[in-house]
Parts: sequence; structure tokens; C-alpha cells
Amino acid sequence: MRPLFHYPMDSVRAGLVAAALAVLPAVLQPATAAAEPPRRIVSINLCADQLLLALADPASIAGLSAMARDPEYSHAAETARAFPQVRGGAEDILTRGADLVLVGPYDDRYTRAALAARGIPVEVIGLWTSMDEGRVQIRRLADLLGRKERGEALLAEIDAALARLPRVGPGVSALELERRGWVPGAGTLVHDVLRRMGFADGAEALGMGGGGFASMERLIAAAPSMVVLDRDLPAAEDQGTAWLRHPALAGALPPARRLIVPSRLSICGGPSTPELIDGLGAQVRRAQDTGVISR
Repeated sequence: MRPLFHYPMDSVRAGLVAAALAVLPAVLQPATAAAEPPRRIVSINLCADQLLLALADPASIAGLSAMARDPEYSHAAETARAFPQVRGGAEDILTRGADLVLVGPYDDRYTRAALAARGIPVEVIGLWTSMDEGRVQIRRLADLLGRKERGEALLAEIDAALARLPRVGPGVSALELERRGWVPGAGTLVHDVLRRMGFADGAEALGMGGGGFASMERLIAAAPSMVVLDRDLPAAEDQGTAWLRHPALAGALPPARRLIVPSRLSICGGPSTPELIDGLGAQVRRAQDTGVISR
């Protein structure tokens, strides 16, 4: 955790933080739906940005996070260019007259406390660990924004994509794999989609249902039917990706057995989720059509 006074502070900032710390427990209180929807909404979180853009009226969006325009991580990067960016500090948010602020579960707690001290509602937008959890989140935020119909429309898109998913044959396994052999395990959107298609859990087969680093030897021995990567690089770009180019691993997990899900689709649940579902489904059908895995 960073120290509170990690740089010189003027008297206004010091007073703001001191007042905020006095009511720190208040940040645990979620925003509640009001008679009038919020008119000045600020998001300081990548996932909240995308949900806000999908559900809110554009005129009510007073600012988005610094990552909102990053095309590598944001599904809504192009749309986000029409809105101002915020640095994320309480002072910046307060100058925008926010009447609702969307944050992530790991965003700065001092900022959240400072906002609570001023009586500004704060809503925490958590990372989805399942579609069911995401369904609750979309409905709650749509209710807060006074746009229930938009929430239901987004859920209908997700449900339609789920209904299009193919099913795989018994014993076909899949494993999410990240840099340096990191296995996320259960509790991700991709894991949920794979489960719905009938894939056996490759992380469980490795004894890593809760996540962990898998050695090259363990990966080769486990022999998952398919692996899920965020990209399939033609050459290693750094040490984190170099191990995938090792001849032994490349031979055990050739391109035909790799499913690619870009980070901009997998990090956040919401508007990107139908594209994630359809993209995975299309790749699985291709693997079935070519005989890589069974139906």
C-alpha cells in the first residue's frame, strides 16, 4: 500500500483527505437508486467505463478512466474518445460535479473515502467471475442509471450469444493460459463460457483450480485438448511470451489447438461479452470441423 503523504500536499488537499479518513467506513456503502437518475457520472475504472457507455445517456457521462481509450484493453476505445478522461484522484472528480462515481474493487480507497466525505455516491463495479454474477451487476447498474430497458437489452444479447454456443464431446478439455505459464483457474468469464460448451476443466486436471504457475513439463504431460491464449504471436516479444515458442510446447500445443481471446474481450464483462462468446464459439466449431476435437 502506498503511504498516505507520498508527496507534498497543500492545505486544501490535506484537509480533504483528513475529512475523508474520518468517514472511511462510508465507502463500504453502495450507491442506491434515487428518484432522479444521476446526471453527472464519472468512471475511474476500465470495466465501469464500458458498462457506463452501454447503459447511460451520453450527456450524463462526465468522465471516463485513463484506460478507456486504450484499444488493447478497452472494447469501447473508439466510443470513449468522445468523452473527457479523468486522472482518478478525488480533486479531479470533484471538479466535474459528479453525482455518481463508478470505481473498481481495487481502486484507491483514499479517493473513495474523500468522495464519501462529500456525500457523493460511489458504486463498485467488480470483475465478473460468471455470467450469473454479471447479470446481477448489469441489472443493478441499469437501475441506478434509470435505464432498466438498456440493461435488459444487453442481457438479451448475451443470452442470444450463449444460445448459439456449440457443445463439445465428452473428455474434451480446455485450459486458460497466460504469460509465463500462469493458469487463472476457475472464476473467469472465459472459464464460464468453456464450461457451458461442455469442456472439461484443464486447470483442475493440473491441480490448479484456484490458479497458479504451471511448468512446461506439467503442461505437456497434462495434454489439454485446447488452450486459450490472449494472442498467438508469430515470435516472442519478451520473456513472458518466449516460453510458448519452445519447440516442445509448440509441438504439444500447435496453433490448431489454440483458442485466441483478446484481452479487450476477456478482462471486463458487459458489452464485450457477446463478442467473446461468439468468437470462442466460432473457433471451437472450426476445431470440430477440422477434426481437432469431437462434437
